[in-house]
Amino acid sequence: MSVAIGTEARSLGRRAGARRRAASLAIPLLIAVLAVAAIVALSFGAAGIPLSRLPAALGLSGETTAMTARDQLVLWSIRVPRIAATAMVGGLLAAAGAIMQGLFRNPLADPALVGVSSGGALAAASAIVFTDSRFGETLRFLQTELLPLAAFAGSLATTAILYGVSSRSGRTSIAVFLLAGVAITAIANAGIGLLVFIADDRQLRDITFWMLGSMSGVTWAKAAVLAPILVIGLAACTFIARGLDLLVLGEADAFHGGVDVERLKRVSIVMVSAMTGVAVSISGVIGFVGIVVPHLLRLVIGPAHRLLLPASVLSGAILMVGADTLARTIVAPAEMPIGILTAAVGAPVFLLILLRQRGLASL
Repeated sequence: MSVAIGTEARSLGRRAGARRRAASLAIPLLIAVLAVAAIVALSFGAAGIPLSRLPAALGLSGETTAMTARDQLVLWSIRVPRIAATAMVGGLLAAAGAIMQGLFRNPLADPALVGVSSGGALAAASAIVFTDSRFGETLRFLQTELLPLAAFAGSLATTAILYGVSSRSGRTSIAVFLLAGVAITAIANAGIGLLVFIADDRQLRDITFWMLGSMSGVTWAKAAVLAPILVIGLAACTFIARGLDLLVLGEADAFHGGVDVERLKRVSIVMVSAMTGVAVSISGVIGFVGIVVPHLLRLVIGPAHRLLLPASVLSGAILMVGADTLARTIVAPAEMPIGILTAAVGAPVFLLILLRQRGLASL
């Protein structure tokens, strides 16, 4: 018996040591992988730019030819802002998923899966139809600014409803949480369906964009909308990481550990809403990024949110940049909606997570 216990202890020690080593290398490695993914994304697309011409297109050499001018136009007007926005969207969605999973204390929480993204998309689609109608024509020139605000408001309302429905006496029911997410998603989709019914052709194309998810048409102005939310979100993550770690033990233990639990809940809900709402306003509904990335990272680097949250941002950026590059090239010169690719990868992973969590079926 003592030999078995000693063997098990040594095995646990080796696994813990391997996890600490992986955690110490995680951030530098993810930064390097993101840089490689961005370089590959710069080269591939309908207008391909070979790696040999990339330095000149980026202005790193003094070469000035007609081909260089063409490459620079493609890079700086289309591809660079798109890659930057795609990386930020992926980082925001992954971080929002990690925060939700920590807040609700289950690995199945995801802004898209439980309807937060759909709520933001419904609000954004409503803004599209309203500003293009005769009632909102006076606000039409503010449509670009109104979309992020509307998506944020929709995501905030959805998150608050979800938390209120699934929590009772300070405890969150996973079963009610998931079922409430399904119901909220259905309600949001019904609202979007109604907007599709009353929309004209141009509005219909815009609404379809929200449903499928795409990074086409991204400009520097849209990328600039994402940057402040990402910076503020990263700064806020450093303040809530310890609270989320203690919240895993339960709200009572977290409170006795010095965490203002209710304040942590409010801050986390606002962060998830802001991150998801702004991301949805740029990319549309893109599912499974927020559930796949944090779950896989926990298996590699552990559950500590101090490292998990920034690693989720980088990993989500890598996933989205890679998926967007594939979406631009797999059916070139056409473009596949990126939401199709993330769902194709994320749905099987979600099923694997469900198989690992079969004990939840008893709830």
